[in-house]
Amino acid sequence: MEFEDPAVSVCFMVQIDDLSLGAFNSCEGLGCEVVMEQREEGGNNGFVWQFPSRIKYSTIKLTRPVTRDSMRVTRWIAGMTSGVTRKTGRISAMRMDGSVIACWNLMGVVPVRWSGPSLNLDTPKVATETLEIAHHGFLEAGR
Repeated sequence: MEFEDPAVSVCFMVQIDDLSLGAFNSCEGLGCEVVMEQREEGGNNGFVWQFPSRIKYSTIKLTRPVTRDSMRVTRWIAGMTSGVTRKTGRISAMRMDGSVIACWNLMGVVPVRWSGPSLNLDTPKVATETLEIAHHGFLEAGR
């Protein structure tokens, strides 16, 4: 029986089309929800019909310390000023040895929010940045 090491120490590599945005140490909001519509049937008091209607994808929040890759994020966002173009994206969860644990391919990716570091000499701490992206769903592996 082979034991698979759980993903304890993980970083998240992010790629938008052919542009690598580098590694992030936090990834939140990777998920979806099936929206259910409810219909009541006259004379049926035992239950309410529930029908799946659409899938909602939450925004994804990526956080990391500021690095040289931070310039790639700001360049990507600055390129949106001439018009928003949805891209494909990939988030790869990786162990510290570089092996990929899991991968999520996303369609219709756009940046929603970027917040840079708070620079204050009175409170020295690691300068971090946060990138929030929206998407239209998951693509099959290999696309």
